[in-house]
Amino acid sequence: MNGDKPDGLKFVDGQPYTRNLVAGISVYGESLKKISGEEYRFWDAKRSKLAAYLKRRGKVFPFDADTNLLYLGAASGTTVSHLSDLIIHGKILAVEMSRIPFTKLLGLSEQRKNIIPVQADANQTGSYKFLVGQADVMYQDIAQKNQTEIFIRNSEMLKKGGTGFLAVKARCIDVSQAPEKIYGQCIDELEEAGFIILDKKDLGPYEKDHAMLVVEKVS
Repeated sequence: MNGDKPDGLKFVDGQPYTRNLVAGISVYGESLKKISGEEYRFWDAKRSKLAAYLKRRGKVFPFDADTNLLYLGAASGTTVSHLSDLIIHGKILAVEMSRIPFTKLLGLSEQRKNIIPVQADANQTGSYKFLVGQADVMYQDIAQKNQTEIFIRNSEMLKKGGTGFLAVKARCIDVSQAPEKIYGQCIDELEEAGFIILDKKDLGPYEKDHAMLVVEKVS
């Protein structure tokens, strides 16, 4: 990982933990652990693709206390909750379309005030664009065939020089092609759209046929 780890992220025996923003509360059944007298939450790589990226020695991690984050495909908030532990003064605009996971995300935001939940389709940016401004980081985890197109469309809300994370779900794009070929196609699309590729990590064995692509917006 390039640079220093953010305040609130620690590794114990190779496992990531985040300092709990809401002491005593476990969000999805994860274990709580005292580290140097403070409470931390186990960040399960089998439940979070960003944790899997860390376990796979991902080298880019631009989250700090003041980050303004646009999160697309927030689901019920597993990964969002850990980023909430780290982004204690910033904000996380968490976009989720499906009603049931959004209800859980809404409950999470009542405990964690740095999360702004929005029930919306990430294909339709007009319903939340005005809430974002310019994001420092954009993170996307959406199981749709046009997931790269969605990422590029939403990147107009990512500031110049900002970092984007795209969790590519190869089988959602084309089940007939090898995942590595799909990842290459996504990289070509991102580069054509003007992004610089900073990192690529296959997320196996934590997530089969998934990769994390990390990019920088240069224009």
